This record gives sequence, C-alpha cells and structure tokens, in this order.
Amino acid sequence: MNADSSAIAPRALLLAAFDQLLQPERFKDYGPNGLQVEGKAEVRKIVSGVTASLALIEAAVAAQADAIFVHHGLFWRGQDGRVTGWMKQRLALLLAHDVNLYAYHLPLDAHPELGNNAQLGSKLGLKADRYFGENNLGFMASVGNAGPGVAQHLADHVKKALNRPVVLVGPAQSAIKNIAWCTGGAQGYFEDAIAAGADAFITGEISEPQVHYAREMGVAFIACGHHASERYGAPAVAAHVAAQFGLVHEFIDIDNPA
Repeated sequence: MNADSSAIAPRALLLAAFDQLLQPERFKDYGPNGLQVEGKAEVRKIVSGVTASLALIEAAVAAQADAIFVHHGLFWRGQDGRVTGWMKQRLALLLAHDVNLYAYHLPLDAHPELGNNAQLGSKLGLKADRYFGENNLGFMASVGNAGPGVAQHLADHVKKALNRPVVLVGPAQSAIKNIAWCTGGAQGYFEDAIAAGADAFITGEISEPQVHYAREMGVAFIACGHHASERYGAPAVAAHVAAQFGLVHEFIDIDNPA
C-alpha cells in the first residue's frame, strides 16, 4: 500500500500492529516496550529514529509527525523517576504537540527480518544461519571461502559499509569462516559468540575485558559504534507498519558518534 497523506490509523491499532510484529511479551527487557507517551488518537505520519532525544523530538515536530517510533525510549529500569532536566524537556515537547512515542528495545533487536541485527547483517551482506545467546539475540553466519578472508578485511568492509571508523582487537590476519554479530552495547555476548564457534564478533561497543578475551582466545572483536549499528531496525519496522495502513513515514537520523 502506498503512503497516502489522507490515510489515518488509530493510535491503539498501531500499537497492536507493532506488538504483533515484535512480540515484546517474549522479552525480559530493561524498560517498557510499546506506547511510552500517549499523544493524539489518530496518526497520519510516523517519524522513526534511533533514540528519543530532544533533537529527534524537535525534528519530528517540525516534520508534523503524529507518532515517533524509536529503539531507545525515555524510560529505563532503575533510572531516577523524577521529571526534571532533560526528561522534562523531552516530555514537555511531546505532550505540548500531542505526539505519540512508541519504543521497542530488545524486541526490535531480535526480529529476524526487520530488526537491528537482521538489518545490520543485510547492510554487511550477512544472513544469519544460526543464533546464540539469551532470546537468540546473537546472530551468526557461516561464510566459508566466500567470506572476507581475514579479520582485517572484515573490519575494512564494516568501516566502508557503515561509513565510520571501527575498532579491531585480536588477530587481524586470522581466517574468518563464522561471523557473529549483535548490535548496540552487546559486548557481553562476546563469550557466547566464541562458545558458538565465531571467528569474529561485530557489535557497537567494546569494554576493557573484551580486549583481553579477543587476544587470548584468538577471536577478532570489531566495535563499529552503538548508534551506527542500530540505525536500520527502527526505520525498517516503522516503514513496514506504516505501509500496512498507508501512512506517511520518515526516518530522521540524529548524528551520534558513539
């Protein structure tokens, strides 16, 4: 269905469509998935982005969006519950313009076709043939002789595909037959990836322990940026659902070097 500026979808129907697609009930997550801020009852235009930052909300308001769909929402387990400072600013803008905020964290990472992991894999020319880790959030592809050859070549490929510097730790000239990946801050999945047989692991961030694991286990670790690795799932899902209802969709990417 083509986008039609006159098409309208009820807020609750959009929520049901997102929930049906992403199945948030399957996940024990770090914050609430679904409709985080209630806005107008009818939606004509959806803006998608990575994070519900003030800059994204401002851009969505300027674009006359009725709803925002993001990966990183406003509310997280254990955070200060007071509505002050940056939280007040973001909420005030959403409420003043009656904009709905939909946010899905782990469910958006995990969707096998439209999620962050699947979409990053597509960007890199990888398609998972098996999964690992909790909720199968880790993706892995066997590339054999058709792969990048060695870890340095894979790192160069990721750098070119995402148009940003990457960090490669571990044996740069090691042969790569099995590539594992998990977007965002998934450095904690590195040991699971090694146990699953990975020769290289790609994620957004790297922490101090992973440097030693990579060197000691002989498995390459490639950090390509949290934001950079998670730019693709939100627009894919939002565009898919918008198309179901004939709604207008626009992806707005707020630059983030992290």
